[in-house]
Amino acid sequence: MQISRTSSTAAVAPASQGGASGGSSDTAALQKQLRDLTEELKQTSSDTAMEAKAREQKTRLLQAQIQAVQAQIAAVQRQQQQEQIERQAQNAGASDTGAAAGRDGLAASPKAAAAQGLGANVDTYA
Repeated sequence: MQISRTSSTAAVAPASQGGASGGSSDTAALQKQLRDLTEELKQTSSDTAMEAKAREQKTRLLQAQIQAVQAQIAAVQRQQQQEQIERQAQNAGASDTGAAAGRDGLAASPKAAAAQGLGANVDTYA
């Protein structure tokens, strides 16, 4: 059994833990790696010069690498989303400090309590 071509993308590059711009470049690099692996998988599956068993092994390896890269892309995207949520929370916290005092006074008024309806005053037991 002999593999006719070695993969230049055999190792899966780890995603760095950079900021938002670092995440974008990580995602772009991972997507390029994913395209390269997908292309290599297509070539491997149609390579008739390679023995069937070797082709099957290489196909499984490439599929595992593709899944790993997809998982890394998802992790980078989740990290970017979390960072965005944290930035929005920080921005909202800074802008809500003045408005919070006004809201607290409004919620304490009897008219505001009546406007909430009866559902706000009913206890439910499961």
